[in-house]
Amino acid sequence: MAAAQVIRSEWTKIRSVASTVWTLSLAVFVTIALGMLISALSKSQFDTMPERERLTFDPTFVSFAGMSLGQLAMIVFGVLVVSNEYSTGMIRTSLAAVPRRATFLFSKIAVATGLALAVGMATSFAAFFLGQAMLGSHRAQIGDEGVLRAVIGGGLYMTLIAMFSMGVAAMLRSPMLSLGILMPFFFLISNILGNVDATKKIGQYLPDQAGSRIMRVVPRLDDGTPYGPWGGLGIMALWVIAAMAGGYLVLKKRDA
Repeated sequence: MAAAQVIRSEWTKIRSVASTVWTLSLAVFVTIALGMLISALSKSQFDTMPERERLTFDPTFVSFAGMSLGQLAMIVFGVLVVSNEYSTGMIRTSLAAVPRRATFLFSKIAVATGLALAVGMATSFAAFFLGQAMLGSHRAQIGDEGVLRAVIGGGLYMTLIAMFSMGVAAMLRSPMLSLGILMPFFFLISNILGNVDATKKIGQYLPDQAGSRIMRVVPRLDDGTPYGPWGGLGIMALWVIAAMAGGYLVLKKRDA
């Protein structure tokens, strides 16, 4: 089967599965709604904030406050896209139709990545503009230094989270096992490692901790991070490449 036909087939699969549509919709809603709520609260509490917090107040980053929950929906999307066929047993039929496993896997990932990128970018820009509307006089403008980079970076961050999840799901081949590892890792373990003094130097190289730096415009006081916004996104991209490579090797060596 030609690569173009495989891509069309994968697009049909993704489009026809209700769970993937719902998870993307949830990612959009949660990211925007929570970002607006935190932005509104920040505006109301700005005058009572400690001076240190006012000096490092980052209106752009505040509007992305919902990203921490929105990324969980993107994780679910990435896992379901890859592992649904394993849980239903359809993987045998798919591999019989597309025996070249690299073509099969990377066509699936390409289609899902394109969809995640479109949704991620739309979500990031919507979260920014609606969040800034909530911030009122404390808002940032899209033309301010570093702001457009942060907004575009937000969309790229959501896309890379989904891609990393696809790679992990391809390795583990089980939706429950994949989600059972990824959810606590991003929601609990990474935050703990990134905020405890003894483990900060390790935590700052985890995919979400490094990648989220692209969304920050105003640096934190005493920020000793040894890389910049694009460097952090590059570290996250390396995690994605490693996960994708692992997923491909597992698919290549194991039976369906």
